[in-house]
Amino acid sequence: MFFEYPYLLWLLAIPVLLLGRYLYIELKDRDPHLRVSSLSQWTAGGRSVLEWIRHIPFILQEAALVLLVVAIARPRSSTQVEKVDTEGIDIVFAMDVSTSMLARDFTPDRLSAAKDIAIEFISQRPTDRMGIVVFAGESYTQCPLTTDRATLINLMKDVQTDLIEDGTAIGNGLATAVARMKDSDAKSRVIILLTDGVNNMGEIDPSMAADIAKTYGIRVYTIGVGANGTAPYPVQTPWGIELRNLPVEIDEPLLQSIADGTGGKYFRATDNTKLAEIYAEIGQMEKTRTTVDSFPVYKDLYHSYALAALICLLAGLLIAVVLRRLP
Repeated sequence: MFFEYPYLLWLLAIPVLLLGRYLYIELKDRDPHLRVSSLSQWTAGGRSVLEWIRHIPFILQEAALVLLVVAIARPRSSTQVEKVDTEGIDIVFAMDVSTSMLARDFTPDRLSAAKDIAIEFISQRPTDRMGIVVFAGESYTQCPLTTDRATLINLMKDVQTDLIEDGTAIGNGLATAVARMKDSDAKSRVIILLTDGVNNMGEIDPSMAADIAKTYGIRVYTIGVGANGTAPYPVQTPWGIELRNLPVEIDEPLLQSIADGTGGKYFRATDNTKLAEIYAEIGQMEKTRTTVDSFPVYKDLYHSYALAALICLLAGLLIAVVLRRLP
């Protein structure tokens, strides 16, 4: 605790002077004299209680004056508070939802694994805005940039194949993701492009989409999803769904070129564990900037002293009135 106006504490000399004056008057012999044969009838019972109680009003008035002086000196307390400013990152997931993402080289399949790991990534970054773009033969925005984690996770869970024309339009998917964040004012803007195939559809060339991303200062991390060699793929037959081993074809040179041209990095995920490690590495590279400022927070304490002074003053007046009415 400290005082905003400590020089006012010199006013405490006033109650000290009043106390000296009161003691001087009390000790001074001003009583009238009376000659009596014996003092036994006055001294037998000792001092009356009223003799002591009559000093209480003055004591309370003195206390009220002291408390009032302390109050006007404005006592305050301070505590150190830290203010944390976070500078979030805008991230858009551009996810391939072509039917090849149902291959079973991941558990339970590529798309389900990609969604589960992306949801975990989302949960670990509460200060970033994120969005979702999906693409196959064409592309669309599943979720615009938002900080609403619950909505984002629910929309990520709803991502599935067969909602749009099949195929792999990497250029369209990347261009749509760029369009989602080109007007963003975030200091850092990132696209995580995940695919398991080769660009075979779409009106926009992937290299052109990468150039547009570079123009807007957007980094693109590309992830090729699929085991090496072949992968079990569910195929509809007259006898039901059968798993057939089909070759894994990923245009790694294109994904590498997109990442290098935008300042990102290319990754190859061959199983669930590797994909989780990739997202963890991206999370480390794209850390949210945090600024911590310390500043004091002050709290005024004079209210309590002023209230205590008022209580003492009223109590003293009440006791003085009661004493005057006693016989």
